[in-house]
Amino acid sequence: MKKTQEYIQEHKQRFVGELLEILRIPSISADSSYKGDVEKMAFDLADKLKEAGAENVEVCRTDGHPIVYGEKIIDKNLPTVLVYGHYDVQPADPLELWDSPPFDPVIKKTEIHPEGAIFARGACDDKGQLYMHVKAFEAMMKTGELPCNVKFMVEGEEEVGSVNLTTFVKENKERLKADIILVSDTGMLANDTPSITTGLRGLSYVEVEVTGPNRDLHSGLYGGCVTNPLNILAKMIATLHDDKKKITIPGFYDKVEELSKEEREEMAKAPFSKEDYCKALDIEDVYGEEGYTTLERGSIRPSLDVNGMWGGYTGEGAKTVIPSKAYAKISMRLVPNQNSEEITKLFTEYFQSLAPKGIRVKVTPHHGGEPSVTPINTIGYKAASKAYEATFGKKPIPLRSGGSIPIVAMFEKELGLKTILMGFGLDSDAIHSPNEHFGLFNYFKGIETIPYFYSNFKELSND
Repeated sequence: MKKTQEYIQEHKQRFVGELLEILRIPSISADSSYKGDVEKMAFDLADKLKEAGAENVEVCRTDGHPIVYGEKIIDKNLPTVLVYGHYDVQPADPLELWDSPPFDPVIKKTEIHPEGAIFARGACDDKGQLYMHVKAFEAMMKTGELPCNVKFMVEGEEEVGSVNLTTFVKENKERLKADIILVSDTGMLANDTPSITTGLRGLSYVEVEVTGPNRDLHSGLYGGCVTNPLNILAKMIATLHDDKKKITIPGFYDKVEELSKEEREEMAKAPFSKEDYCKALDIEDVYGEEGYTTLERGSIRPSLDVNGMWGGYTGEGAKTVIPSKAYAKISMRLVPNQNSEEITKLFTEYFQSLAPKGIRVKVTPHHGGEPSVTPINTIGYKAASKAYEATFGKKPIPLRSGGSIPIVAMFEKELGLKTILMGFGLDSDAIHSPNEHFGLFNYFKGIETIPYFYSNFKELSND
């Protein structure tokens, strides 16, 4: 990999410039008014893959946004790595909280990123991390050091639930045949403490609608006389946790995997400062299920949170109404052995049972996904661990993440492949939030580390 690493050092400035170019494209998949920009991003990415040396590059049509595919098969007898990523981004709202325009990327130095960080929507999630793979591939191709076959599959709907990806995978199993899937859509502990995500929580996401009277009512004439859906909804939601912060849905914990004392002790080796954690979030104390640490609550334990709640009048000034309807969006993060459809059913039955007489409840399931775990004794994990050790000078810590990437479980089900999550972002990168950014250190470290994964994977596969 010597020539590859030299090539990377020689082309760093260009690699940054190219990333800035694609960050200027507002490829927001959730907003139909940006459909043209999402499509432009797909074709631009296809061009970038061709320039890097990929063959059979195609912008594949779906019922939604396109999927970009490309490959380089150097020898059918060699291992094949399937790289997954997404080129769509979250909406940038609220725009007024950005220090600079979200689609006009700027590089600024920060306390955590003294070398500079790129501030833009998608800088870390996932354009920056995806583009690391494109540039690492280019470096290996241009120097003749590509040790494995490579396939790229990059979607434009990850931020809206990967609506059409499963269909694409099912219809293209032969084309997508590989030995391992490689993804960079996660993070690591710190720039001096690399880590590899070995577990992801699943997701059940629902919207609830609570209906009382047949129209909005005058709160003076009817207040105290009829049920107020907003009051009732607030009470129903408050009932979903007990005084020990445990979720009260009957059967919710029946299949939750309980980790051994040894496994929990291994997890506890990850550096964590409660003081720094609270300071970074500007909170006075942490909160969560009794009997578990903050790191455990956010990774090996399930959770339930209200993501939005509304109803009645929310405009400027006063309007004295009792609303006819009240709404909330609720997400439940799941751990191994829990099933998203089963949990959605349990939630629906319990939530409807909480409604008093005179209140009607409707629960609408949105997207969901299953939890997944990657063992640390696999060839893929060992190849990734050795790669981090080569560029960071220390072994990465295996770490379970609180986030969800539902497609990981889908890949295992449909393609029979495990996924290696080589993330280079940080918790402080503000993904999905105003002022999202990605450190130049992290961007380059990713490009430098990925080639070692390929060489290690080939070597270990031959043992």
